Amino acid sequence: MTAPGKGILAADESIGTMSARLEQAGVTATADSRRTYREILATTPGLADGVSGIIFCEETLGQVFSDGRPFAQAVRELGILPGIKVDTGAKPCPGLPGETVTEGLDELPARLARYTEMGAAFAKWRAVFAITETTPSWGAIACNANALARYAAACQEAGIVPIVEPEVLMTGDHSLARCAEVTAEVHAAVRQQLGLLQVDLAGIVLKPNMVIEGEDHPTQATAEEIAAATVSVLRAWPAELAGVAFLSGGQTPTRATRNLTALQAHRTPWPLTFSFGRALVSPALAAWGGDETRIAAAQQALSGHVSANASAVRLRNELQPA
Repeated sequence: MTAPGKGILAADESIGTMSARLEQAGVTATADSRRTYREILATTPGLADGVSGIIFCEETLGQVFSDGRPFAQAVRELGILPGIKVDTGAKPCPGLPGETVTEGLDELPARLARYTEMGAAFAKWRAVFAITETTPSWGAIACNANALARYAAACQEAGIVPIVEPEVLMTGDHSLARCAEVTAEVHAAVRQQLGLLQVDLAGIVLKPNMVIEGEDHPTQATAEEIAAATVSVLRAWPAELAGVAFLSGGQTPTRATRNLTALQAHRTPWPLTFSFGRALVSPALAAWGGDETRIAAAQQALSGHVSANASAVRLRNELQPA
């Protein structure tokens, strides 16, 4: 999953989110159109050259390619590991108005056993934290950190690699420094909870946000500033961590790639790669638009963005200081 020069493709939007994006692109949202779109992504020629794994939602993992092969089997045969999003989304957190806690722990071991039988090699759980004048509160951080750790422990018991995703959102007008402060606090809580539940850090992939200013902040930080702030926060993680695969978090595809490139100049004990969703798949969806004659154009759009990010990761040795 952290193979040199490769990243992870996040194609795990919920049914509701994926349906909305299809409708915006002019595609009627049905189970079959969602299946078709994700098959287009997975069958992009040469995708395995830059992608080690694809994260799917439960609906997709239970579907089949147009030739009848289950998704998990088909992508494995393409040289890519299949993964599954196992959380059920961020819900209002009791006692903390305006904040959320990610749910999905109920019957998780049984679900993980079923996903393993379906062919999943890894899983993902996302916790989200919004920055305002009063949030995230310690309560929200603690609740979500505990849920992430319980999920990770359950995955390792089931023989599935957990992707641990604590995301500090870009929404708002906060500064880069404020994002760094909150991200560090969130990561500290996650590390503590992982330790309490004896999660093996060598067997997880951390999927964090880059430390970046809010989307409504009046000035935009440079790629070098973002990279330096991000690595400064990450240095608190032990060397045994398997790897870091950044989420794109609403950045434009170009900016996400530029920031990923700048991160490679920093020497770290773990690889710094990508696990992008919208920054990779949105151009492909726009190019396809439900038109069978545009499938090749959609795959070319995806391939171009995957190649750009994979190339950034491959440049790591050249960009690191001596």
